[in-house]
Amino acid sequence: MKSKLSLFVLIAIALLAGPAFGAAPARVQIVGHRGGSETAPENTLSAFKSGYADGADGCELDFRSTADGKLVVSHDASMMRCAGVDVEIIHQTFDELRKLEVGQWGKWKGKGFTEKIPSLDEALATVPPDRTIFLHCYTGRLELRKVRDSILRCGLEPEQVILICFQRGTCATFKKVMPQCKTFWLVAHVAPNYEPAVFDQLIQQAKMDGIDGLDVDYRFPIDKAFVEKVHGAGLELHVWTLNDAALARKLIDAGIDSITTDRADWLRRQLALPAH
Repeated sequence: MKSKLSLFVLIAIALLAGPAFGAAPARVQIVGHRGGSETAPENTLSAFKSGYADGADGCELDFRSTADGKLVVSHDASMMRCAGVDVEIIHQTFDELRKLEVGQWGKWKGKGFTEKIPSLDEALATVPPDRTIFLHCYTGRLELRKVRDSILRCGLEPEQVILICFQRGTCATFKKVMPQCKTFWLVAHVAPNYEPAVFDQLIQQAKMDGIDGLDVDYRFPIDKAFVEKVHGAGLELHVWTLNDAALARKLIDAGIDSITTDRADWLRRQLALPAH
């Protein structure tokens, strides 16, 4: 009897103490923006490998199409910032782009990185079995079958791959091309004050197009009521690109599903500390 009572007391204490230690709930994914972009040049194979090695639940990448129809990983349309060459990706072949060095720019100069622009296939191959990858689409809808083919070639499970895009129509099309993968509609912060009707419209439009969730700028006025409204509509709610631990805690408490950040390892460690 005494042992049963002790066990009951321990369980009660654990239940009461659980969330008070400030750790991020397991259901909230921490996603590395353009990979582990704090420890390696963004959108490179080194960035994705370091992001996962540092404990990110997922990595985000940007992809575009080359002149010969290959899918490559790059945020910018031009190679000027990351390679120092003023050429547009859409006007270069894959082989031409592979001649450029993308690991020696900005703070990465002299740091020992030797990187080539990755193909989408190469980036997908870095994803561990228990992690996810968010694919930010900068191509037209006609390229989405190539995205599907790339996912199938790499052997990832459908739940590991999420397509995100600012174009709602592209999200809807991808959902038809590969319905087993999730797709989230990216929404930018365009005004300091949103009327509730705007939020309702976002939810209704996403539902109408069969999109799985919203991925919004962290500056949106997100609170528990809005998260509950999104979840109540059967949608997920994700935020980008957040590098503030205090705000991250607030949004996690509100119930969001993931945070995309430039500092995945740092943010995870901050969230594991006791809340102040």
